[in-house]
Parts: sequence; C-alpha cells; structure tokens
Amino acid sequence: MPIDAAKALAAGPRSGPITWTAKDVQLYHLGIGAGTPATDPDELRYTLESRLHVLPSFATVAGAGAPGVIGGLSMPGIDVDLARVLHGGQTLRLHRPIPVAGTAIATSRIVAVYDKGKAAVLVLRTDVADDRGALWTNDAQIFVRGEGGWGGERGPSARTPEPAGPPDRMVERPVRPDQALLYRLSGDDNPLHADPEFAERAGFDRPILHGLCTYGMTLKAVVDTLLDGDVGRVRSYTTRFAGVVFPGETLRIRMWRQEAGRVRVAVGAAERDDAPVLADTVVEHS
Repeated sequence: MPIDAAKALAAGPRSGPITWTAKDVQLYHLGIGAGTPATDPDELRYTLESRLHVLPSFATVAGAGAPGVIGGLSMPGIDVDLARVLHGGQTLRLHRPIPVAGTAIATSRIVAVYDKGKAAVLVLRTDVADDRGALWTNDAQIFVRGEGGWGGERGPSARTPEPAGPPDRMVERPVRPDQALLYRLSGDDNPLHADPEFAERAGFDRPILHGLCTYGMTLKAVVDTLLDGDVGRVRSYTTRFAGVVFPGETLRIRMWRQEAGRVRVAVGAAERDDAPVLADTVVEHS
C-alpha cells in the first residue's frame, strides 16, 4: 500500500522558516478577487500597501503555502499519484492577527490517517509561530482516491445540520476565467488548476479552481458583509470541499448568523442550480 499509516504518524515533524511580504499579501488578495471596484475604499484595504490588512485565509499560502497539500504528499510513509488527490477540507485557527509582512517557523506533521474504504484521508497539521509566539494552525484534510481498504480507523464522518430558515445574507461573487492562473502564483501550482490534459487525467473535462481560492473568496465575503470588514475579528474558519468550481462560474454564498459568535455558510455554483461547493462551513469570530 502506498500509504503506510503507521510510518506517517510516527514520523517526526518538519520545520522550516517561511517569509512573506506585503506584495505576497496583495497578490493573494487579487487572486481571490479583491480589488473590484479598484478605487472602492473597502477594496483598497486589500490592495493598497498604505491601508493593507491581511485576510486570515492568507495563512494557507504564506511562505508559498509550505508545505501545503502537495508538500504533505512527500511526508514519510506517503507515496501517491497526484492525479488521485483532492483537497477534502480545511480548518484554520488564528492565535492573533497576521502581520502584513513577517518571518516565522512552520512546523508540519501528519496527525491522522483515515481509511474511508475506497479512499484515504490524511490530516496535515501546520503550526506557525514567530518570535512573538503562535500565529496560526492549519489542518488540511487530503483525500486520496483508491488508497483505502487496509482496515484502519474510519475517522469522523458527522455532518453539521443545515441551518433552519432563510439566510441572513446572500451574495454572489463571480470567478474570473483566469482566476486559477492568478491564484496559483501564490504557491499552489498543482497542474490540475491549469493544465487541461492533467485535469482530464484526474477525471475533469477542464481545469478546476483551487478549493482554497473558493475558501478565501468565501471568507472575504463573510468579513465584508457581516464583520464590518474587520479581519481581526476572525478566530477560526473551517470547511469541507463538497464540489468543484470551474473558472468563469459564480459563487452563491449564503450566510446565517448564529449564537456565540458563529456564522454558518453554504456556497454553491449559481449556474449549476446551486451545486454544493463548500459545506459544513463555520466562521467563528469575536
């Protein structure tokens, strides 16, 4: 079996420095659709260095996304075909606001390997800290088709109940036809998002948008719509990638305010009858 769960879990963590600048932050923000309209004061907070703040989902690409999903596949005990890999979900926990520029140490390890029968799920945890202490923790759930069935722990499978009633807010966000090409410049250069031949080998008729691009676009919509544009209020953000987005489509983002500083979110592809894109999505905030 290409995945040796015991070896992957027993392996020591990998640590290394990461660095980012204001230009990295600006490029990421442009990659998730910020800057429209270009002179809107609310958008200038994402694009103009003199007003710049950092959307917390930037943590998924800081330091070029090291190690990221692709980096996680090089961990001990893991040897799989990239064409069988999908990003299954993402959880981000913020320990304090992300600075506009910085240098930190990222420490990554596989913390769980689940046997889903016809697939395996790896959980790659990355803790990031600078000289002032902890900054954020990222958990990436990596879904590998065809690698289950060894009799391992199945892992959690509970789904979050859908919110009752109509959403408090609903917005639509267009995905530009070249969105994936711009987003991949922030570090995720998986050919699935650019190369038609690779996408076909992976089972898609054309390249798909990065799940983490949809993830960032959705968080920006929540911050701008329900959190008064204050990125510092975000405490955690979790989602399950329930379906694909194709460049050129429109995201329909529905939001429900809940108790104790929670926003439930559901995202669908508007042109495909709201086909689910992000599910079990929660933003916790102050």
